[in-house]
Amino acid sequence: MRLVGDNVEESKVVSVQEAIRMADEKGLDLIEISPKADPPVCRIGDYQKFLYQQKKKAKEIKAKAVKVVVKEIRFGPNTDDHDYNFKLKHAENFLKEGAKVKAYVFFRGREIVFKDQGEILLLRFATDLEELAKVEQMPRLEGKRMILILASKPKK
Repeated sequence: MRLVGDNVEESKVVSVQEAIRMADEKGLDLIEISPKADPPVCRIGDYQKFLYQQKKKAKEIKAKAVKVVVKEIRFGPNTDDHDYNFKLKHAENFLKEGAKVKAYVFFRGREIVFKDQGEILLLRFATDLEELAKVEQMPRLEGKRMILILASKPKK
């Protein structure tokens, strides 16, 4: 196995028994870094400290990850202009905050015969928000819902 690390002067290939003996002499642990390498890579160090550093790196990566917020806006197939404009303003605010918007038309009972009205409503919604958002998913019927997903455009 290849031995690397702070406690080893230079990277060298030694037997497993020799590596364990060297770790015991220094009062430290033998930590396997890359088992699939040829030969496997190990280092001499404190295993608890190694685990702590791994957790710390994982936590930093998680903190830097972008959290995507999806806001939902619900319409009926016969939504009036005032309600439409009210929901349009909410969607604009959500998109300015950087959230995604999932707009859907919910069909109750026999309203499913108006699915073309629902699609027209969602396409109108997408065109009204064209300046702030790009369409991620065109209107698609899923059960009793017709769903449209919009994502905010990156800021320049």
